[in-house]
Amino acid sequence: MSGRTSDILLQRMMSLHPKLIDLTLDRMWRILGALDHPERRLPPVIHIAGTNGKGSTLAMIRAGLEGSGASVHAYTSPHLVRFHERIRLAGDLIEEDRLSEVLDRCLAANGPDPITYFEITTAAAFVAFAEVTADWTLLEVGLGGRLDATNVIETPRLTVITPVDMDHQQFLGDTIERIAAEKAGIIKGRVPVVVGRQEEAALEVIEDRAARLGAPVLAWGQHWTVREERGRLVFEDETGLLDLPLPVLRGRHQVENAGIALASLRALGLGEAACEAALTRAEWPARMQRLRRGPLIDAAPQAEFWLDGGHNPHAARAIAALLRDMPRRPTHLVCGMLNTKDVAGYMRPFAGLVERLWAVSIPGQTATLPSDTTADAARAAGLAATEATDVAEAVREIARTEPDARILICGSLYLAGEILSKNG
Repeated sequence: MSGRTSDILLQRMMSLHPKLIDLTLDRMWRILGALDHPERRLPPVIHIAGTNGKGSTLAMIRAGLEGSGASVHAYTSPHLVRFHERIRLAGDLIEEDRLSEVLDRCLAANGPDPITYFEITTAAAFVAFAEVTADWTLLEVGLGGRLDATNVIETPRLTVITPVDMDHQQFLGDTIERIAAEKAGIIKGRVPVVVGRQEEAALEVIEDRAARLGAPVLAWGQHWTVREERGRLVFEDETGLLDLPLPVLRGRHQVENAGIALASLRALGLGEAACEAALTRAEWPARMQRLRRGPLIDAAPQAEFWLDGGHNPHAARAIAALLRDMPRRPTHLVCGMLNTKDVAGYMRPFAGLVERLWAVSIPGQTATLPSDTTADAARAAGLAATEATDVAEAVREIARTEPDARILICGSLYLAGEILSKNG
């Protein structure tokens, strides 16, 4: 099949439902039945939900499992540059021919019936996973948990809930308790659940569901702790203490994500070598990723470039904390966001911390905030802000006045994907 076949099939899938998001499991059960239930033939599943840190935690768990010699399937979303990034088969990104073939089979199995893009592509991932031998399957929830298309695994080996925060309120509810209840929907009877640091109200909801289902809870602060100490990561649980290198993924928040990953690996019975691999071998692009090549870097060779796809207040607080820990340098944000996000909440943590925010629209995204709206939101949050026609113009203007600036491109994974496609 040609290199464009999967793109053509994916475009067809976008037209199968009038809504991009329509949370229910009915269509998933229908298509999985038509495909002879590939979800029942997967290697042991680790299912990960939460508002923040899902992807980073999954990346560290994967690195730990692979460091132990295991082969691992992984399903994540969204992709940054190519759809293939969403599906790893036994460690490798799915190849074009196989992707096109499983997409075509899913289209045939679905027929003319309505189904969302995420649902049918999740079904395609399950087909691919069921047909390739591996030791583990890692599934990242797309949105919420209870009604997410990934929540069709009857008995995973482990479930994981990373920190829960306010996000996607239009789909998940407008209180932390309601959002936590949606995330906790992945908990299954008698299956252990690893729980990251939570607000008390969210933790109560998670623990209540786990208790009703008889699912053992391994919660931060109760059953395990993690901290940075003298440039090392110290993890402690009922088994003992681990003294490990700091994670290669940068930021204080990654120490807590690492704790979730280590608690998960320990729950699976893995030892110190796997835990160290989780911290030292993990890769997860667009999470405070340093950019070192490409046209943008060429346009401002003295500048320090970073890229982050976080897009909610929790992510912004984590980024701001990391910026405070970094050596002092004039810092500029180049920011584009979607109109579905809490823009004001995202902006506030940066007030008093950065020189200026340069507002851009995200190319190719119908839900992008116009640059003038983003700039107005930044000013209302206490930041100096300027509109730019695109990221390249913002970089040129920053380089003209402060050539040695730190430039952080941020606000959306879609913007991050656009940048990586040209500066990866």
